[in-house]
Amino acid sequence: MDFLDRLTTDAWITLGVVAFLFLALLKNIAAPDLLFLGAAAVLALSGIITPEEAFAGFSNTGMLTVAAMFVVAAGLRETGVLDYLGHHLLGGAKTERSVLTRLAAVVMPMSAFLNNTPIVAMFMPLVLDWSRRNHVSPSRLLIPLSYLTILGGTCTLIGTSTNLVISGLMVDAGLPEMGLFEIGWVGLPYALIGIAYLFLAGPRLLPERKELLEQLGESRREYLAEMLVQPGCRLVGISVGLAGLRQLPGLFLIEIDRDGEIIGPVGPDDVIAANDRLVFTGIVSSIIELEKIVGLVPIADPDYEVSPRQQRKRRLCEAVISENSPLVGKTVRDAEFRAKYGAAVVAVHRGGHRVEKKIGDITLRPGDTLLLQVGPHFLRAHRHDPAFYLVSDVDDWRPLRHDRSWIALVIFAALIVLMSTGTIPIIVAAMLSAVAMVVAGCISTGDARRSIEWQVLITIAAAFGVGTALQNSGAATAVATALVELTRAGGPIAALAVIYLLGSILTELITNNAVAVLMFPFCLETARLYQVDSRPFLIALALSASASFMTPIGYQTNMMVYGPGGYRFSDFMRIGTPLNFVLWVVAIVLVPLIWPFAAIVPQ
Repeated sequence: MDFLDRLTTDAWITLGVVAFLFLALLKNIAAPDLLFLGAAAVLALSGIITPEEAFAGFSNTGMLTVAAMFVVAAGLRETGVLDYLGHHLLGGAKTERSVLTRLAAVVMPMSAFLNNTPIVAMFMPLVLDWSRRNHVSPSRLLIPLSYLTILGGTCTLIGTSTNLVISGLMVDAGLPEMGLFEIGWVGLPYALIGIAYLFLAGPRLLPERKELLEQLGESRREYLAEMLVQPGCRLVGISVGLAGLRQLPGLFLIEIDRDGEIIGPVGPDDVIAANDRLVFTGIVSSIIELEKIVGLVPIADPDYEVSPRQQRKRRLCEAVISENSPLVGKTVRDAEFRAKYGAAVVAVHRGGHRVEKKIGDITLRPGDTLLLQVGPHFLRAHRHDPAFYLVSDVDDWRPLRHDRSWIALVIFAALIVLMSTGTIPIIVAAMLSAVAMVVAGCISTGDARRSIEWQVLITIAAAFGVGTALQNSGAATAVATALVELTRAGGPIAALAVIYLLGSILTELITNNAVAVLMFPFCLETARLYQVDSRPFLIALALSASASFMTPIGYQTNMMVYGPGGYRFSDFMRIGTPLNFVLWVVAIVLVPLIWPFAAIVPQ
């Protein structure tokens, strides 16, 4: 009987829904959480799964543990614990290799216990500052920063939400849950080999954007900014050279727009007139210096606050547009930042390339970095907004709860002890720690709610329903049977290799948690057909679903460093593809050694 003959009507419907789901995720038709909710609802409507099965994921212990860990990580951040570690990390580093060594020594262990996103958000400004001071292109360090957090997440159960999701699925399937350090038996050597690869191959494969470094001068990245010369400004009537606009470091006056007439290239003897629009490309510090000139104001966004009194109540912030942002495809002018976010766009940076448009006409893309004028509470209110990843507060302004830092550390240490000893269930330990962070004043109730990435949780929960449909419809059995027949000559190890390879490819295209949930039933069925323990397949799935190294869109930390590092899509392919292959071999060798394919007699 061939593959097609094994598929029932329900299986065809399920595979059709899943195929459409993959296509919609690839084309970014809608947000992942909405797509998975819709898929679960359609499968429930068709009768393949019950309504209870469609949305049972919302009570899954793995998903709820992920929610609690968001709050614990936010408590450590709000008390300044993460900032303290970060600022003391790179202080004495003198070379690119020493920075990478320090990042590996600190970032990887941190990411083994905390969510990766806040770690990258905290360390990125530190790496960029170091690169600026030491004249090293940030493109040499930001991809390793993202990869280190991914590798660290494979070392413990709570290192990444993927591990927690798979552990929750294992409990639902009647299997023993994953221990806190169980995956570390392979995850630690897996991560160490990944680090060795970054040290040995990184210097040869990582791009060195010398042109970006020259453009940025002493800064993190080059922005495009438009400034209006208001009547009465001290620059009116004097030449560009005398105005001092050619002496600011990292700043270049591209052109002057005078009533629609473009003057460019601009010479030092060109005289500035009232209502001129000056188009600059420059670094953050130089743009701030421009703003200090009375009567010279940014005009990228009409909502920019020019009143000195009101300006004192606002801050500058850098943010990266996310791949699922509702801002993608809109121009800066049409995005209505003030109405939606209480912010105004000052300048725009795009992947190391100069944007050849007026800022208001720029159509926003994923990875674009924006310099925003924001209110004092913007970071707290929108830190976890799926529209963008916040990179840094330019003025380094953020009130931290330093007096609660030791309390936060004690709570976190207690969490690790409880999880390690198994004194109480992992979900209970995580929830108690999250509540303790709020009760102890390490984080406010409102900030705790905002720290939870609801889109991630909804995607995970809804994906459980799709996974159940794959099992109920027989689609998982049909696919697993085909996989077993394809790999029969090589046995379970060959099937393990195919499952890992498929997982690592799919996680580059859709979310890692979705890959974990969708492939889980295939792992169970493959193990059942081979009559062996399913644990090796599930551990391999956990590793492969986190192995997102080949594209910037595969994992959110890759997207966060994409714009600020001035990377191109091909950069991730060049360094990530060999790394994926190396780790694939490591997993195939180590997983069966640590979790043997013990034969199981079918009941």
